[in-house]
Amino acid sequence: MRWLVGWSCTASGAGNGAAPHGTEAGPVQPVGAQLLWDGPAPLWAVGDWRPDEIRVVHAGASLTRLAVLGRCGASDDALRGGLLAARGGALRHLTAWPGSYTAVAQVGRRLTVVGDLAGARPVFHTSWSGGTAYATAALPLADLVEAQLDIGYLAALLACPDSPEALGDGTPYAGVRRVPPGHALVLRDGARDVTGYEPQASLAVAAPQLAAEQAVSGVRDALVEAVRARFAAPRHAPAHPLGDRDPGPVPGMGPAFRRTARGSGPAPGIGADLSGGSASATLALLAAGLPGIPGTPLGHGSGTGERLLAVTFNDLAGGPVRTREAELERARALAANPRLHHVVVAAGAEALPYADLDRGPLTDEPGPSLVTAERHRRRLAAGSADHFVGHGARQVLDAHPARLADLLMDRRRRHLLRPVSALARADGPSAHSLFVPFTVYRAARRLARMTYREGLEEAAARLLRPTGAAGPGGGTTGAVDASLAALTWVRPGPAARWLTGEALAEVSVRLHGAALRPAALQQRPGERRAAAALARYAADHRIFEQATEIRGQRLHTPFLDNQVVRACRALPEALRVQPGARASVLRAVLAGAGIRDLPAGWGATSHASHAAAVRAGLHTSLSSLLALFDTPLLADAGLVEARVVRGALRAAAGGEALPLDGLADLVSTELWLRRLLARRGTCWTGPSAPRQRAVAGGVTVTPRPGI
Repeated sequence: MRWLVGWSCTASGAGNGAAPHGTEAGPVQPVGAQLLWDGPAPLWAVGDWRPDEIRVVHAGASLTRLAVLGRCGASDDALRGGLLAARGGALRHLTAWPGSYTAVAQVGRRLTVVGDLAGARPVFHTSWSGGTAYATAALPLADLVEAQLDIGYLAALLACPDSPEALGDGTPYAGVRRVPPGHALVLRDGARDVTGYEPQASLAVAAPQLAAEQAVSGVRDALVEAVRARFAAPRHAPAHPLGDRDPGPVPGMGPAFRRTARGSGPAPGIGADLSGGSASATLALLAAGLPGIPGTPLGHGSGTGERLLAVTFNDLAGGPVRTREAELERARALAANPRLHHVVVAAGAEALPYADLDRGPLTDEPGPSLVTAERHRRRLAAGSADHFVGHGARQVLDAHPARLADLLMDRRRRHLLRPVSALARADGPSAHSLFVPFTVYRAARRLARMTYREGLEEAAARLLRPTGAAGPGGGTTGAVDASLAALTWVRPGPAARWLTGEALAEVSVRLHGAALRPAALQQRPGERRAAAALARYAADHRIFEQATEIRGQRLHTPFLDNQVVRACRALPEALRVQPGARASVLRAVLAGAGIRDLPAGWGATSHASHAAAVRAGLHTSLSSLLALFDTPLLADAGLVEARVVRGALRAAAGGEALPLDGLADLVSTELWLRRLLARRGTCWTGPSAPRQRAVAGGVTVTPRPGI
């Protein structure tokens, strides 16, 4: 795991012996850290960062400096310009460069840590030693303050995972807070403030929208620059930020090293997923032949170089044979590009979901990817040192169903005709398909007329009803039911149906509290729900990266980059809601890069193979899953009843129509709790380091308000 950590203490706290003095010999420092700068507000990089992923620039005074960690396409001069702009308070300049990175700016006694728009590179903070400690991982901060578990947060994560009103800015660790996406943490002498840097449209006035062609061109330009940023060589020779001090060997692979690296681990060079998805295929084709890059991706300017490694995952144990063959055929057609080297990774029952749950690293928090980590690790192990994945494309390009309500608020009813008609055909012909358009329209109109406060209060009341936690369509997976369930301000998650009444009551209290708080500027329901869904996905993707991490490999997700997210937000709502909008936008992106010959069936969406693999994995691993819930920690915390979960696992493995995502949430949370409590050691060292790791005393259930 790679993370940043630092702190800012008050003048009195910095010298009381408990807080560090900002040097490597200070009383507290992270284990295995590289000091980026010292002083009263030190900053460390921890983990196997590559030399070209750490850049520190100065502008004028010694305490006017900027650290950028990750892949950033800006030059050093551009970084200095952004630092000067941030000195005057223009934080958005620090987020405007292509790539995926974390920026930390220090101007005198003011320290600013900027999070990203999606939430894939989060920032956490906690009160410590009279000031504030911050990091890009929550577990180290929990260790630092010896935090206990926040059971209420775990309840909200299971009951309403994509509701920021229920989750708040919390984490699984009491006292450790998260900076929301699109915000920055500003510290001055230990005091902290969380401020937003992205303008928000009001509820009453729609934001001005670009023409469709102009917006699609913006997506193309942003995506091309995002991919190009991963190829760019360092703008300067990597040097230690403290000057002439020798930092020693730094693990990882820089661009030059990747061309000659040999041995075990991921293959050197650039790779991408080519598993049939339109998003990953788009990245693979862009990376294989971006205009303006000499030669092939790893060329040396002579026009010859290494081919891009394209990986297709062939699941032999899950999904219909016809679907797998069609996917392979499309991948082979795309891989006919001479700049691609195609590799098919075949896997059987050993790669099913829920396999090898006893293995795996401890992540920051639970996530659904914990039950599929081994499956994805097999695919990624066949990839390259730098591997592109199309994660996040659905969340930034597709229209959330709640956007239908936004169209009604703008009196654009005619744009609802095609998406509503497509929904009526999605689940096949039936006796009720004729009524689907009217049902969906009525739900969208109801959401458009419902205020934000009314929506929260209704969701809070629904959680207290005996069957309300399941929500509309809670037991089915049809497109119509899913869309109707999404046409609300807040909806229960798929695991809510199996939580105890006490846990649901706590989440209800959280929603009631959020409804009573004044909102300075409310978003439209579609915009807010789409942003919340993106934030939840980005947080889960970060857990995916931690759970499937392979040393020396970097997963690149350009669709979650700031500039790509901004460009996608500029797409008109009327374009977003049309059937096949994502595929048409990606086709335009490829056409702009000179790629027009795509195989038949490209861009088709299908979740049947994934659902079949999950159900097969449940059936194969049922005995181990039942053993996991013999005496579950979730039951000790009062969140579930063991017999109820065991019954649900048996029913789902037997083919009953239950929300499989909800079962994955329960299993992953139980698995994460066990790994957390079995952990040894802490993230800190030094004479003043914390005496025990976070939650060393086990699951502590504390009384919760309102119960």
